[in-house]
Amino acid sequence: MKKLLLLFILTSHFVWGQMPDISNVWLNNSKPYIGTIGNKGQDMKLKINISEQNKKNDQEYFVSGYSLVDNNYAKFEGKLIVSKYKDTKRQGTIFGEYELAEENKGKHSGILKGKFVYNFKWNRKTEKVESQYIELIGDWKSYDGTLSFKTNLKNQ
Repeated sequence: MKKLLLLFILTSHFVWGQMPDISNVWLNNSKPYIGTIGNKGQDMKLKINISEQNKKNDQEYFVSGYSLVDNNYAKFEGKLIVSKYKDTKRQGTIFGEYELAEENKGKHSGILKGKFVYNFKWNRKTEKVESQYIELIGDWKSYDGTLSFKTNLKNQ
């Protein structure tokens, strides 16, 4: 009986301790993330079209979409990994890392890598997110290693 009770307690902690599926958050209401790349602050857009929570690791999300800088359009695939979560009664913050690999189309394609912060305000009455802010800060490096730029992207 004690073993059964212990198994039940461990199972319930596992179920309730799981990360909720927030894959829709990364889609940003079908809007692109807007930001800059490089020292001169060149405009950059990043649009996530597909976002799925990893079934084996609920802290990880697989994403795909495209990036756009000037006329350079590149599809990408990658992942976002949640590393930390802070919660107060009315506000939550999620910290993590991302890595997005663009399709290899020459000198102007590469890998975006960095950290993200997701802040949101929670309305307890409606049980919905009222406002959210997502920022991705990192680096872009070309596949051939000749180009490397700082990036900063935010949701709209």
